[in-house]
Amino acid sequence: MKRLLGACALLSLLAGCASNDIIDPHGYDKTGTASYYGAKHQGKRTASGERFNKNSLTAAHRQLPFGTRVKVTNLSNNKSCVVRINDRGPHTRGRIIDVSHEAAERLGMVRSGTARVRVQALDD
Repeated sequence: MKRLLGACALLSLLAGCASNDIIDPHGYDKTGTASYYGAKHQGKRTASGERFNKNSLTAAHRQLPFGTRVKVTNLSNNKSCVVRINDRGPHTRGRIIDVSHEAAERLGMVRSGTARVRVQALDD
């Protein structure tokens, strides 16, 4: 019985530490560092339940709701594309979005691996 209570207390503590608070995308406009998913993620399930496709225009964001469409602009070359949020991440400190390989191609950031970007939520 003590083990069960201890396990419940631990799970409650861990759940309280999770900070995946979904935010309202209306007016979202942030600047930061983007990276992109490597080929090793191809076909794996995303947090939304769909399979990752490196050739689609999708991205991972920590707090924007799944399905949110955002315009990502590479600030060094002014290239942009629209992606749909379908995963959680990035899991690397200091980054605000992970984009698919196709999006990285369109943004001109495949060679560098990361880019300084502006992320703007689009109202549908």
